[in-house]
Amino acid sequence: MEKLVFLLLLVIAVSARKSPEWDYRSEAKKVNMRGCANLTNVLDNWKFAIMTQIKDLLLYDHQTVLPDYGRIHTLSEALDDLYKEFNALKERLIELTNKFEGVELFVDELKAVRHAARIGERRVQSTHEKPGNDGPQRRRVVVRKVKKQVAKPST
Repeated sequence: MEKLVFLLLLVIAVSARKSPEWDYRSEAKKVNMRGCANLTNVLDNWKFAIMTQIKDLLLYDHQTVLPDYGRIHTLSEALDDLYKEFNALKERLIELTNKFEGVELFVDELKAVRHAARIGERRVQSTHEKPGNDGPQRRRVVVRKVKKQVAKPST
């Protein structure tokens, strides 16, 4: 029993004492560099094998990894068709715009002729109107002479 108590006190004393920091430099000198190189080679080989398998899956069996990947082609075709249809509509709009340019010019000329005819009618009516008639009124300009008062010089 005394031996057990003594061992217990010894364990407590050793654990209570502050443990020294780990000296990684001395441990680093003991490292087998050949083993590290071998480990690096093994990891590189695994990386190459994993990447090759993933590439093969994506190229030849993509349905297992990406189930919606097969839809991309049909979506691409639909988008291409939509783009072609949009371009066709744009070309048709250009054709219609070119056809209507002549019609627009004709309508603009017709409006100009009608407007000139209306102005001509108004001028004829205004020269034949009498003062008592309710036709267009003439404006008068009245000019008044304003006399300024000149201050008389004080004597």
